[in-house]
Amino acid sequence: MILFSLILSYNLNFAQNEDSIAIRKIYDEALSSHIAYKNLEYLTEKIGARLCGSQQLYDAIRYTQQLMMNMGLDTVYLQKVKIPHWVRGEKEICKVISSKAGTTELDNCALGGSIGTGVQGISAKIIEVTSFDQLKALGKDAISGKIVFFNQVADPRHINTFQAYGEVAYQRGRGAIEASKLGALAVIVRSLNPSHDNFPHTGIMGYDTTVKKIPAFAVSTNSADKLDELLISDHNLMVYVRNTSKWNDDTIGYNVIGELRGTHFPEQIITVGGHLDSWDLGQGATDDGAGCIESVEVLRLFKTTGVRPQRTMRAVMFMDEEMHQSGGKKYAELAAKNNEKHYLALESDEGAAVPVGFSLQGTDQQLASIEKYLHYLLPYGIYFIQKGYSGVDLQGLKSFNIPMMSISPDNSRYFDFHHSANDTFKNVNEREMQLGSAAIAALLYIIDKGGY
Repeated sequence: MILFSLILSYNLNFAQNEDSIAIRKIYDEALSSHIAYKNLEYLTEKIGARLCGSQQLYDAIRYTQQLMMNMGLDTVYLQKVKIPHWVRGEKEICKVISSKAGTTELDNCALGGSIGTGVQGISAKIIEVTSFDQLKALGKDAISGKIVFFNQVADPRHINTFQAYGEVAYQRGRGAIEASKLGALAVIVRSLNPSHDNFPHTGIMGYDTTVKKIPAFAVSTNSADKLDELLISDHNLMVYVRNTSKWNDDTIGYNVIGELRGTHFPEQIITVGGHLDSWDLGQGATDDGAGCIESVEVLRLFKTTGVRPQRTMRAVMFMDEEMHQSGGKKYAELAAKNNEKHYLALESDEGAAVPVGFSLQGTDQQLASIEKYLHYLLPYGIYFIQKGYSGVDLQGLKSFNIPMMSISPDNSRYFDFHHSANDTFKNVNEREMQLGSAAIAALLYIIDKGGY
């Protein structure tokens, strides 16, 4: 019995050492290679922003497909997806006209999905609110015929900036609906950014088929503060807005998929992915070019370090996360239709800063089983695996009852870039992104080997 225990202890220690060595190799390769960063540079600087329906998106589909084919993966293919096609149009105008302060131009952009104002634009008095309750309390008599300015400030006291974002995102999502119910002509929304800067942040907004559609704009946080200041001194401000945004008919896009086939359980699939589409103001580097390249890099790290996964490792570049999430929905639909056996899914869509942990959307038992691997990642700065959200592209996989995960980088500056012209390649640090690639690869390696 004692001899058996010694043998068992030796085998466990050897396995742990073997796994630690494999993870060290993954990190060494990630941190000494420039391949992924150069791939991101090409995607963002040569191809650029990738709005659904744009030529840049199709260029990105071809690029990432060829990238994975050149890696010598076992399988590379496309999944056809119907995607929306919204066009921003000409540069938007938003200016304040005051009898006291003259004319002030505001940094602005149309919210994603907004209808246009028409070529003449809209000129009207503006009224400021900080909540839907305040809007409703003012009532139709006060709102009708005016432009509504939603100016609830994202709370900077939250350590997690996603919490601050979540508390104010309703203004962008439903602001045009609620204002239109009371007769507003258009809405202006403070950018959903805890920081103060001159970058207006776009993002998808919603309409209700039972309510008249009105144009919706975002202004930078600095411009929102300026507009608030002007309103204090002049309650009769006039605002002129103009945009030529429009919706075209739906078109076709493609989820881009590459696979390393598993050696022992090839029918079991581990998915790692990001979304290939982006908003059009910047280059879509942080959101989510980096997540896509990290996912491809995971497979490259496996191949380069000699790791052959037991289960099929699949990298997915999802379509249309920013608008209707049609790529994630189609992926899940086809997975069910084809009776695929999914084992785990992980999305990278929270930026490319220093990774600090992982969130898991699943059962307590799944969390406990995976959390036991945390000690392998602690030396590399990963200090938590905890319950949380996994990412919008994975939500269609809920019926598979698998752990769905997301890498969690430090998000202190994420919303400085998110959905804005500031989302550029130069704002992605190579080492930080590669720490993310390595962390994902290391986690998936150890889960694939040890199970849950």
